[in-house]
Amino acid sequence: MGIPTIDLGRYMAGAPGALDATAAELRDALESIGFFIVVNHGVSRDLIGRAFAEARRFHAQPYEAKVALRLNEHNNGYMAMGRYAVWTSEVNANDKADLNEAFFVKRERPPDHPLRRSGRRFVGANQWPEALPGFRDTVLAYTDALDALGRRLLPVCAVALDLSPGHFDAAFTESQFVFRLSHYPAVEAQPNQFGIAPHTDNNFLTFLAQTEIPGLQVRASSGDWLDVPYVPESFAVNAGDMMHRWTNGRFKSTPHRALPPVGRDRYAIPFFLGPHVDTVIACLPTCQGPDNPARFPPITYEDYLVWWYDANYKASAQDDIAERAAS
Repeated sequence: MGIPTIDLGRYMAGAPGALDATAAELRDALESIGFFIVVNHGVSRDLIGRAFAEARRFHAQPYEAKVALRLNEHNNGYMAMGRYAVWTSEVNANDKADLNEAFFVKRERPPDHPLRRSGRRFVGANQWPEALPGFRDTVLAYTDALDALGRRLLPVCAVALDLSPGHFDAAFTESQFVFRLSHYPAVEAQPNQFGIAPHTDNNFLTFLAQTEIPGLQVRASSGDWLDVPYVPESFAVNAGDMMHRWTNGRFKSTPHRALPPVGRDRYAIPFFLGPHVDTVIACLPTCQGPDNPARFPPITYEDYLVWWYDANYKASAQDDIAERAAS
């Protein structure tokens, strides 16, 4: 089975019948393989190009400049290469760190925002490089555009699950998202080492702007690894663990991985969309019944994130690299 392409043009234009037709395509994709590609999505090619340019510009900085913005307790900032893998993965016995470095941004909140003032995890201030004028503005324009795209797809997800079109809207009014600007150097991997090791995502939907440099692979139900085909001006989209839990396993959170590039570096700018941190992820009414009881206990998105990040990302693991850089 291949990875389907969904043309959002008619739906985005509000064409009659397009919501139901697009929902049927999304349902088929997420029940069968868990991945799809979207075209005519409404995000400008120029903005996507500028976001990629900022990823290259950030990672071209001296190591010391990047380490100065190392990951904080909110998992915002810079992660050096060789400091991370999804250790909790049930897909593969990941025993080696991934061959990528990354810079993480979450929703930008003003200092007086109640969540920002609360001191809670994952809702604090972003870190911004002072030596890169325009970086912050471009990144925030891109995350605004991707957040808007994700919210435009919420009615499609709801209708695909036989719910009212607005079912998910309240949960995503102030979505909890992560934007990752990643750099995969063209280096040789050890056995069982990857650009990103086999894993599933922890969020609701992931949007990855595609490039012509290959790397992303999806594991089919047969166990075979499939290359995600390159479609110009598209996003590869997949469901994550929150979608899987919400739908009682009906929609797949499909394992995927990224191979190290060959001959030239690869940059990736995935956008991970999740609901508000206080959202309770409990089995949807249309995804359970007498013969299909709820498989997962209810959990808030915040509680799930605390478990997942503490198990996989440890901000303290970045501290010694800063000490080495300063010495």
